[in-house]
Amino acid sequence: MIRLAVVSGKGGTGKTVIAAALADLNPDLSVNADCDVDAANLELLLGTRETEEEPFIGMKKGYIDPDRCTACGECARVCRFRAIRKEDGRYSVDPIRCEGCGACGIVCPAEAVRLRPEVSGSLYWSKTRAGPLAHARLTPGAGNSGLLVNAVKRKAAEHMGERELLLIDGPPGTGCPLISTLAGADVVLVIVEPSISGLHDAERLVRVARRFRPRIFCVINRWDLSPEITGQIEDWCSAENIPVLGRIPFDPAVVEAVRQGIPVTRVRGPASKAIRTIAARLDETPGVRT
Repeated sequence: MIRLAVVSGKGGTGKTVIAAALADLNPDLSVNADCDVDAANLELLLGTRETEEEPFIGMKKGYIDPDRCTACGECARVCRFRAIRKEDGRYSVDPIRCEGCGACGIVCPAEAVRLRPEVSGSLYWSKTRAGPLAHARLTPGAGNSGLLVNAVKRKAAEHMGERELLLIDGPPGTGCPLISTLAGADVVLVIVEPSISGLHDAERLVRVARRFRPRIFCVINRWDLSPEITGQIEDWCSAENIPVLGRIPFDPAVVEAVRQGIPVTRVRGPASKAIRTIAARLDETPGVRT
């Protein structure tokens, strides 16, 4: 099994559009995973059906039993996250602020405080036009995105069967969700837009990715919006020994495909043609098949 993660250093680079197109080119080969759990939208382009849902239990949160609490205030005194509040003479835990450290339970003389599991989102398994998809929704404000990313990958891996490719639509940026996405990845496809911020964020992303020792490739999306910066990106990739698999031009057909909720590979245009070329180049790379 090859684990291919499509990632970007910043949002808005077209990462999900490209991931959906690669999935559409290999509906019988890949299992897909949307690991951008804070804003998952791969399903909008793949067309989900027959979805199974299960709750995602994240980190435990503090809970104060009102029948045992003596309102001594020791729990609030030691809470570094200001998660314990007092209202009408009673103490309670704000689950948004709580980090589950357990200090409150240690100091409570009445043993009124305990940690209990908290539902932090939902995990889904769906059939789509481009193969099966594992995806998720994180509860707004929940801080368990890295754990949920790992759960999505595990769900996808459980259903691989004879399929050879785990295709991951990763999160933008370099935070905890990306780190969880990169763990175990064999190939990382970095999507870059031709802007100064795009190049800067791609540099940071590659520094993080190299700690996991995957094979790294680059694609420049909407390259013709700034040929000059595209050249700078290609020079940087050359200096960093990162193969550039191709350039994707700006194409209004991409916007139309997104409006229709279909992968861009299902419409004609220069962007679709470029993505097909990029997929073919990945196929020609030893040890990688898409």
